[in-house]
Amino acid sequence: MAGIQSQLVLRKKQELIAENAALEKEIEEALTQLVQLEVKNGKKQILVPGARTFSTDAAPDAGSKTAAANASSNMPASEAKAPSAPPKEKKVKEKKPAAEKPSPVAEAPVDVGRLDLRVGKIVEVGRHPDADSLYLEKIDCGEAAPRTVVSGLVKFVPLEEMQNRMVVVMCNLKPAKMRGVTSEAMVMCASTPDKVEVLSPPVGAVPGDLVHCEGYTRQPDAQLNPKKKVFETCAPDLMTNADLVACYKGSALHVPGKGNVVSQSLKNVNVK
Repeated sequence: MAGIQSQLVLRKKQELIAENAALEKEIEEALTQLVQLEVKNGKKQILVPGARTFSTDAAPDAGSKTAAANASSNMPASEAKAPSAPPKEKKVKEKKPAAEKPSPVAEAPVDVGRLDLRVGKIVEVGRHPDADSLYLEKIDCGEAAPRTVVSGLVKFVPLEEMQNRMVVVMCNLKPAKMRGVTSEAMVMCASTPDKVEVLSPPVGAVPGDLVHCEGYTRQPDAQLNPKKKVFETCAPDLMTNADLVACYKGSALHVPGKGNVVSQSLKNVNVK
C-alpha cells in the first residue's frame, strides 16, 4: 500500500514539474514578445544582472545593446525597424561678396571746353530747296566726308561770300532736321538782331584744325545732350571783344600756333 502511495506522489510531482516548465516557457515567450514590442516602439532595453527580465528605466549600457540586438534579431523581417539615416547636413550657401559698383565718373565742368569747335571750309553751298531763308552747305571739317550743314544766313550773308569760305563750326551738336534736311554742325557767327557776320579762323588754318580757349581744357562731349543744355549755358559768355576777337569769358578762341578767331566788324556782341 505504501508503495502505491509513493508512486502516486512521484507521478503528481512530475506532473507539477511539467506544468511549471510549461508555465515558465509561456512566461518567457510573453516576455520576448513584450521586449520585441518595446524595441519596435523605440523603448531601450537593459539587461539587469541576475534577473530574467529586462528593465526599461535605467540608463543604457553595453548589456542593453546586446539585449536589444537579440530581441531585434527575433523579430520578423517585416517588423524590424531599419536604422534611421543620419540627418543630412544642410549646405550653407556662401554669400558672394557684392560686386563693387563703379563710382560715377565726375562730369566735366560746363564750359567752352565741352564744345567741339573746329576749322572748316565750305566746299559747296546753295539755297535750301524748301526754305528761302536757309543755306544748304557741304563743309570740309578734316574728316572722311564733308558735313551737311543748314544755316539761316540768307538774309545776312550773300551767297558768293559763302562759297569756299573758311569758317569755324561746332561739330558736336545733336544732328537735327531743318525743313527735311539733317544738319550735322553749326557755323559760328558774331550776331546782333540786325547784323550777322561769319567768324573767320586765323590765316593759315586748315580744315580740321581744333579751336582752343585760353584757361579751359579742350575735352568736348562726343555729342552734346540737349537735356543738359551745355551750349545754352555757355552761349551768354561767348562774345567778341573790343578787338573783334571771339572769346569765352574774356579768353580768346584760337588755333594754337596760328592765331585767334575773329569777326569782321562786330565788337562786343554775342557769338552763336
